[in-house]
Amino acid sequence: MTTALLSTADELHARVRHGRRAVVMTMGALHEGHATLIRAAREIAGADGEVVVTVFVNPLQFGAGEDLDRYPRAVDADLALARRAGADAVFAPAVAAVYPGGEPQVRITAGPMGGRLEGAIRPGHFDGMLTVVAKLLHLTRPDVALFGQKDAQQLALIRRMVRDLDFGVDIVGVPTVREEDGLALSSRNRYLAPAERATALTLSRALFAGRDRHAAQEALRARALEVPSTHARAEALSAIGESRAAADAHAVATVAPGGPAAVRAAARQTLDDAARFDPPLDLDYLALVDPADFTEIADDFTGEAVLAIAARVGSTRLIDNVPLTFGSPGAAL
Repeated sequence: MTTALLSTADELHARVRHGRRAVVMTMGALHEGHATLIRAAREIAGADGEVVVTVFVNPLQFGAGEDLDRYPRAVDADLALARRAGADAVFAPAVAAVYPGGEPQVRITAGPMGGRLEGAIRPGHFDGMLTVVAKLLHLTRPDVALFGQKDAQQLALIRRMVRDLDFGVDIVGVPTVREEDGLALSSRNRYLAPAERATALTLSRALFAGRDRHAAQEALRARALEVPSTHARAEALSAIGESRAAADAHAVATVAPGGPAAVRAAARQTLDDAARFDPPLDLDYLALVDPADFTEIADDFTGEAVLAIAARVGSTRLIDNVPLTFGSPGAAL
């Protein structure tokens, strides 16, 4: 298929629209993670719809000392990948086209959630991100916009902005794409030297350790709930040789530390084990949060949660996360 390269909103608005328009917003340097987003957009838009990929390195999202100048830019390669993944158009405007009057005087403010985790490390980042997303939503006029779940806090803030300000667009989150060794795909991975990459794998390993501890605990809880610790039940199970398994499950689920505290502990143990790596991992945060507001969850929390991590390896900063679900309101032992 032919994928049009557009540089102005007028060119985009002149296109005849049939069906739904699905937009994937990127800062370029496209990789397989972006291709997954584009393919998901193609499926949502359907054969009669349109998929538009935006490529714009937003200066408002970069703070002092961050990597705006060295952020990779490769429009030709981006266009080729977008075409292979099924995009109808790539919208790659210049900075002057997005901010014709210079840096905007009026901006979107991310609010309290925007000051936590990534927002605390990178002040103003989310204000800049929401401002450009709002502008690109107006410029591209989509029915649906897709974003990766790797940037979980960004996704949560975009959903909140769209809901709070009545943008009239559906926001779809697409699961994180990983390389074979578990490292979350990122345009910044190319900066990592071999030794740095080995250290960077600590991010995903810590998350997976927390996720695995959670899965084991939830399995034990489910087993214990299936087998009430009553004498009559134990006698009945004994007849078919299950009493020991039932007792073990109930004992471990009741006594072993579980829930959010166990998840945090398992992830931190992995980080502690990697403390001797060369080069070292410079941790910004490890957090287990409620995706509704990105505050830390309590030990009795039930529902959806996000285990998130951010760290620097050498001069490269990486983020990652995994979603978790803690029990249900009626599942407490």
